[in-house]
Amino acid sequence: MSNLKINIEALKQGDSRQLARALSLVENNLPEGNELLSQLDFEKQVPLIGITGPPGAGKSSLVNALIDFLIKSNKKVGIIAVDPTSPFNFGSLLGDRIRMANHFNNSDVFIRSVASRGSLGGLSSRIYEMTDVMKNAGFDVIFLETVGVGQSEVEIAGLADTTVVVVVPEAGDEVQTLKSGLMEIADIFVVNKSDREGADAFIKNLNNLVHQKPAGDWQIPVVKTIATNGTGIESLWESLQKHQSVNSNQTRKIHLMVEKAYHLIQSYKMKDIDKTVLFKSLEQASNKTGFNLYQYLYTSYLNQ
Repeated sequence: MSNLKINIEALKQGDSRQLARALSLVENNLPEGNELLSQLDFEKQVPLIGITGPPGAGKSSLVNALIDFLIKSNKKVGIIAVDPTSPFNFGSLLGDRIRMANHFNNSDVFIRSVASRGSLGGLSSRIYEMTDVMKNAGFDVIFLETVGVGQSEVEIAGLADTTVVVVVPEAGDEVQTLKSGLMEIADIFVVNKSDREGADAFIKNLNNLVHQKPAGDWQIPVVKTIATNGTGIESLWESLQKHQSVNSNQTRKIHLMVEKAYHLIQSYKMKDIDKTVLFKSLEQASNKTGFNLYQYLYTSYLNQ
């Protein structure tokens, strides 16, 4: 038996070493990882909470505060933090291991940092598979924190059961922009750093916007928090639980499954495209006289 094999039962019991190995196998698209995925149990429903929003909104501080709150209730928490990847060296630029260092020695908390690796949209290309592995590892709740830039905010809505959009009072001048962007994906708005000047006016405007949306099963709440001291975290958790109960309808689950299946098929079709190899190939080709990017793509990739 290969030493890369994963003990499924140990994984389901929450063995952190087995989980770490399993995530590495899946993230690196190794055969053992694909074998593992085919053995996962999809019957247990573990809430996957997406945390997104613009840089500087305090997403990591909010996740930290939620962890503090949940472990006091004897909850087991998993976190995947997607860090932006440099377009120049394909390496992760941030490190959640520094941001969440106070939780590393807690056996009820598991934190995994994932580089986006230049994936189209901002999320790691293997994030769907990795979250399914996490759902089989005995957690009560899983948080997915994104880089909060560009298309990653839209992608997370197709992955998470509940999408939390974190903003700050300074975004008040851009509240109309929210209507056409983040407003479309938010299940819950969090106004973090709500002790800052202009917070109340911003929250009022945001509430007016969310109430303009057509009435349905869920009315988007706007929750005030100060993540650094835990203010509003209990109210946020109550809103998360309420949304999970509303969000249990089968149609929504099928929509999420379709998004996941579409992404997985797309990833499979792209599995032979290595961005580092593409970089080196383009570096050589672009130095030739008469180089044409489209001609190169049609010849090398698109016409195969």
